[in-house]
Amino acid sequence: MIDPRMLTLIAITDGMADGEAGLLRRAAAAALGGATMLQLRLKDADARSLVEVARALVETLSIPVIVNDRVDVALASGAAGVHLGVDDLPVSAARAIVPDGFIIGVSVGSDAEISGSAGADYAGIGPVFGTRSKSDAGVSIGVAEFARLSARTGLPSVGIGGVTPVNAREVIDAGAAGVAVISALLAAKDPAEAARSLRSAIGR
Repeated sequence: MIDPRMLTLIAITDGMADGEAGLLRRAAAAALGGATMLQLRLKDADARSLVEVARALVETLSIPVIVNDRVDVALASGAAGVHLGVDDLPVSAARAIVPDGFIIGVSVGSDAEISGSAGADYAGIGPVFGTRSKSDAGVSIGVAEFARLSARTGLPSVGIGGVTPVNAREVIDAGAAGVAVISALLAAKDPAEAARSLRSAIGR
């Protein structure tokens, strides 16, 4: 079972426009400011590049690193876990090939996707608010729907999608274990300060 404190503030990468060194620098700053986990999400990178970046993050950061979509990359890089979308490897299949203690997160955005969360450690539910960080994120569901879906999964849940210091507390008050943030954190001018602002807003 995952320690819910790991889910307080998940930083999700927004690409590598400033190269690997820039990503590592921003990720380290976010961790310094209070991010509790980092999710490596590089949709356009090949497997070799993903493994290299993931390994560098694992070696650099003091917080758990999980890989978006790719169980193989997570295992090859020594990452702490993986986050699976609805079209990725099923949780049951992933659980059969990963070691004990390996973190598996899943995305949930509707009732139809709840069955796929069985066996996961946590659910990322959203988009809670409107977002431009993910082109395939869908229509925002709001905090009330977040709370309902969270209760139905029976898992520690993280709110994702358009989360900022202004609205982060709403997600926590709706029962979230934490929030996952893309643009308001790693795309911020000062990721460390952005993380501190989010932690302050969350109240944890």
